[in-house]
Amino acid sequence: MSDQIKFIVDSLNKEPFRKNYNLITFDSLEPMQLLQVLSDVLAEIDPKQLVDIREEMPEQTAKRMLNLLGILKYKPSGNATDMSTFRQGLVIGSKPVIYPVLHWLLQRPNELKKRAYLARFLIKLEVPTEFLQDETVADTNKQYEELMETFKTLHKEYEQLKTSGFSTAEIRKDISAMEEEKDQLIKRVEHLKKRVETAQNHQWMLKIARQFRVEKEREEYLAQQKQEQKNQLFHAVQRLQRVQNQLKGMRQTAADAKPESLMKRLEEEIKFNLYMVTEKFPKEIENKKKELHFLQKVVSEPAMGHSDLLELESKINEINTEVNQLIEKKVMRNEPIEGKLSLYRQQASIISRKKEAKAEELQEAKEKLASLEREASVKRNQTREFDGTEVLKGDEFKRYVNKLRSKSTVFKKKHQIIAELKAEFGLLQRTEELLKQRHENIQQQLETMEEKKGVSGYSYTQEELERVSALKSEVDEMKGRTLDDMSEMVKKLNSLVSEKKSALVSVIKELRQLRQKCQELTQECDEKKSQYDSCAAGLESNRSKLEQEVRRLREECLQEESRYHYTNCMIKNLEVQLRRATNEMKAYISSDQEEKRKAIRQVILFLY
Repeated sequence: MSDQIKFIVDSLNKEPFRKNYNLITFDSLEPMQLLQVLSDVLAEIDPKQLVDIREEMPEQTAKRMLNLLGILKYKPSGNATDMSTFRQGLVIGSKPVIYPVLHWLLQRPNELKKRAYLARFLIKLEVPTEFLQDETVADTNKQYEELMETFKTLHKEYEQLKTSGFSTAEIRKDISAMEEEKDQLIKRVEHLKKRVETAQNHQWMLKIARQFRVEKEREEYLAQQKQEQKNQLFHAVQRLQRVQNQLKGMRQTAADAKPESLMKRLEEEIKFNLYMVTEKFPKEIENKKKELHFLQKVVSEPAMGHSDLLELESKINEINTEVNQLIEKKVMRNEPIEGKLSLYRQQASIISRKKEAKAEELQEAKEKLASLEREASVKRNQTREFDGTEVLKGDEFKRYVNKLRSKSTVFKKKHQIIAELKAEFGLLQRTEELLKQRHENIQQQLETMEEKKGVSGYSYTQEELERVSALKSEVDEMKGRTLDDMSEMVKKLNSLVSEKKSALVSVIKELRQLRQKCQELTQECDEKKSQYDSCAAGLESNRSKLEQEVRRLREECLQEESRYHYTNCMIKNLEVQLRRATNEMKAYISSDQEEKRKAIRQVILFLY
């Protein structure tokens, strides 16, 4: 409770309340003052609640606050009797009622502001049905509902735009930066135009440059188109290889496999798929549905505070203790039948877990195999695109290693030559430094001699004249070279364009041939596939006929077997009766009186 009051006091001392309370002054507030503080907090959430409660009846104050708390989805702890206590405490300004409300409100002001704002537009006004019989009222109500739906969609779009990361300040900043870059580019273009206008034949040079740019763009477009066609060709070749491999595998399975092995493989696949569909996937779907239902339930619940979490933890502990007590009672009973059933249940659960684990391992292995195959194909494609060759294997790799070794020996020799050249360069650099020092000494001696003779600066002037004349000759030579270079560049561009056109002609022809070949192969693949489907359908019909015949023969066999057993039993019964009749005849015909007395006839006569 003290932590709750401390949080309330700290929040009320901040913006926008600025109450300047401490724990003692806040705890000593009168009920009316406490209700005024609650009204001020509610007014910060909804401005319509800004009321002086001294000018309002207590029932109206309680009704107004209860209405807003209901809109904000505040749930006081307790049952129906506690709800009546809560209402009474709100009317009289009871601290045990006001403090939890203030704590809950001050924990989430922004969320509650949004909820109060939406409640102004989304709480539907209930119109009685007798008033809706009027067409005007019905139309107005319909427009009201349509406007409410429009508000919902607009508010959702507004929230999405708020959370999307775009802000007007950043957009304005980007626009201003782009405008600055535009101004800089305009200035650079004008400056370059002024520089170009001073040159001779600048219009012709601009035309040549424009043509050069157009051809360059066209060359890039053609290169891109060529690359796309190469990619299409590569994908077509891959598709062709894949189809050929599938066709080869189908032929091998059709040639080597027997109907029994095919049936066995199909039965295994059917069993695995049935297990996945009937046992594994429904359990996963059920678990996901439970998790989704739980998450929806969590989302629909209002935000919980620290006190709510403590209350839930206490409930969980109580339920856990009850569960433990029930388990102990069950163990104390120690029923033998239940023990045997629990043993079988444990074995069944262990087997089901093992089955699920193996199914998951099989699924993971299949996914891993597929990912590894994709990764291997990607790596092969990358190596082929990188240098246009396949991955080296066996003898090719050995030859590549030998080639690298020979190159390494050549590299070592070149490295040794570079080291010798570096040493020679060091010597030449040192010689250059010595010559520079000597030149400086001679220059100083020359300057002193010029000062003595009275002609100081003569050598410097002569050097400057020579330098300027050399620069002039270089500039003239550069101008002539530039014109020659531009004419040569134009010739090279024209020749390159013609070469690219001629090179692309052969590539386009090859591509057409390959496309035609690809169409023929796809047609052949479709024909083979239709043949395979018809063959598989024939085998399936034959298999079903054979199964029906086998079933019929088994039923006949069972009937004959039962008839055989019945006949055999009848024969044995008749044999026993025949044996008894012969014994009776022997005893009746016998001359021995004792044997006669054993006969059934004599026994019956004796009895009667």
